Amino acid sequence: MGQRVNPTYRQRRFGAEVRKLREVAGLSVSESAELMGMRQSHVSAVEAGRTHLSSERLRRLAGAVSGIRAPYVDALEEMAQASGKGWWSAHRERVRPSLLDVAELEAGAQRMVSYEPTFVPVLLQTKAYVAANFKGGYARASPERREAEIEFRMRRQDVLVSENPPRFHAVIHEAALHPTFGNRAIMREQLIRLIGASRLPNVTIQVVPFDGPVPFGTSFTLVEPKVAELGTVVVPHIERSLYLGDADSLDRYNDWFANLCEVALPPADAAVRPEAHTVKDSLGLIQRLLYPLL
Repeated sequence: MGQRVNPTYRQRRFGAEVRKLREVAGLSVSESAELMGMRQSHVSAVEAGRTHLSSERLRRLAGAVSGIRAPYVDALEEMAQASGKGWWSAHRERVRPSLLDVAELEAGAQRMVSYEPTFVPVLLQTKAYVAANFKGGYARASPERREAEIEFRMRRQDVLVSENPPRFHAVIHEAALHPTFGNRAIMREQLIRLIGASRLPNVTIQVVPFDGPVPFGTSFTLVEPKVAELGTVVVPHIERSLYLGDADSLDRYNDWFANLCEVALPPADAAVRPEAHTVKDSLGLIQRLLYPLL
């Protein structure tokens, strides 16, 4: 079997986890190759995400690590065996590979947290809001590519209402809720969409108000599968997004998100009647922003 030319994020992450296992076990590439009955070049290709590693060899390597957790090894095995196919596969020729990677991550998530200082989180955007962002954005794309990416972005949102949806917690800075893109109806519809999304039992939305602390400047999303240590932080960028999966990054971004939750207003709860609110909260701020958009 030939080596992969452009491995997906999942394949690269599996390779990185294999390398971590080897290093924690204190093995060199040659020693791990001998342990697993492979050539050194094969081990290097696995660690680069360019080729497969059998379950038997994976478990042989994992057995050399003292105190390794069985759920982690099971999750690694599932990662190695995954086909990478899903609803996103039909879009493979129409959108950027990085978008396919994100969709695959979301499909396997049990928990997602997202912070946005400038835009509404992708999974909560209306189609008109998405289209306005593409029209006024900096990235150039053909009309065909633009329509394909709008369609793909809207399809991603189905994960929140799937059979076993992940828990999704978004913290949004108030600055993201003011742009009207030259059409107040766009943002009005978007704010109403946020209120509606807050009614979903698996969705939590908080807003950091202008009169709060200086906002954290970079958006990020942490996608956590059933084994949290295999989570990924996605830090988007117009050129190339960062995908962070090391333990230090996961801990750091979890801490940052926890701090953001503390400084944000209490979560939006559309089930609470307006007169029942006794403190300022995220729903009240969204409703206040809605009024001038009438």
